[in-house]
Amino acid sequence: MTLDVVTGSPDLDDALVSTRRWADEAWVHAQFAWLRDNDPVRWMSPNGFDPFYSVTRHADIKAIESDKKLFINDPRPILSGKILEAMTRYLAGRRHLVRSLVTMDDPDHTRYRALTQRWFMGSNLRRLEGRIAELATEYVNRLADLGGECDFVKDVAMWYPLRVIMSILGVPDEDEPQMLKLTQELFGSADPDVQRSFEPESLMDVVADFEAYFRSLTADRRAKPTDDVASLIANARIDGEPVPELETNGYYIIIATAGHDTTSSSAAGGLLALIENPGELAKLRGDPDRHMGSAIDEIIRWVTPVRQFMRTATDDCRVGGVDVAKGQACALWYVSANRDEAVFEDPFSFRVDRRANHLAFGYGPHVCLGQHLARMELAALYRELLNRVDRLELNGEPAYTRSTFVGGLKSLPIRYRMK
Repeated sequence: MTLDVVTGSPDLDDALVSTRRWADEAWVHAQFAWLRDNDPVRWMSPNGFDPFYSVTRHADIKAIESDKKLFINDPRPILSGKILEAMTRYLAGRRHLVRSLVTMDDPDHTRYRALTQRWFMGSNLRRLEGRIAELATEYVNRLADLGGECDFVKDVAMWYPLRVIMSILGVPDEDEPQMLKLTQELFGSADPDVQRSFEPESLMDVVADFEAYFRSLTADRRAKPTDDVASLIANARIDGEPVPELETNGYYIIIATAGHDTTSSSAAGGLLALIENPGELAKLRGDPDRHMGSAIDEIIRWVTPVRQFMRTATDDCRVGGVDVAKGQACALWYVSANRDEAVFEDPFSFRVDRRANHLAFGYGPHVCLGQHLARMELAALYRELLNRVDRLELNGEPAYTRSTFVGGLKSLPIRYRMK
């Protein structure tokens, strides 16, 4: 890896929050490698942002995530600029555009998380296993139909996990393109290929469109409940009262977006890693029963689609030997933690048999609710791919989204041969 590092100058603060820079994965990893070695808990004051500590080491991030009393999600759950925060308060009349598990702390977090937890655990996932395998077959069939060349992101990776989560949520097939478009506009609001407009307030319009859709879905599921997550959310009660509309819509939005976008990024990024590491592809192909579980976790570590969340200290404390005052915020850079040399041997090597120890799903009370579903989806897709695709190679230049929050490949042109 070539280190093109801005280093300790103030320019690094502005560069690291520049969405344009995040389209260059090598550059991003180079900055974090320097920060882990030289300034692992760095006070940053980028233009247009309230200051925060940038936390880049695995151990420090894990410690913060483990203590939900000392470090809370509210009021800064993700890294965003002052202008968006001010516009949200002024135009929407609320602190956050979306109120979901991501923005909640206890007691709300535990109560709201419990509403859907059973859907993403144990016996229910086993019930879904056959359907997920069918969908994996369907989307590998799409590869066969495309005749040996495609953009894997746009033709397969975007659609397969979307269909899985929409099936669980209860969104009909014909509405999937709308859900995909809104998700891209939400998570890729700074990327010129998918953003709705260059105006910051357009993000509010995206959320408003989501809310209008889910307001209608709520009314339908209250009138005619079915066996899906939408019906569960629409008819849920907290402390004996119906869930307020803001929280109901937030629940739908987090499932409908994070429930497929991060898995899409992992599916595409994992395929690129396997293409670029043919020895690892051969190892996985040679004994998938032995290596599939560890390979999926290595893919998730390698991609780390959720790049950061934030926490705010509720009391004076120390993080990585640095004093953090009550009320100061910390950006938890998972993308850095998952390349931490203190935790991962040769972290910039992709190894399908690596022991899992990544933080891509977070850690502690806020660990990703859908992590087991994501692993199941990815394993089903890669098993089908390995069984039916004989040769894989790049057929153009991969491209990444411009996003400091959730992102990954937005284009992966490949050439392949079916067996």
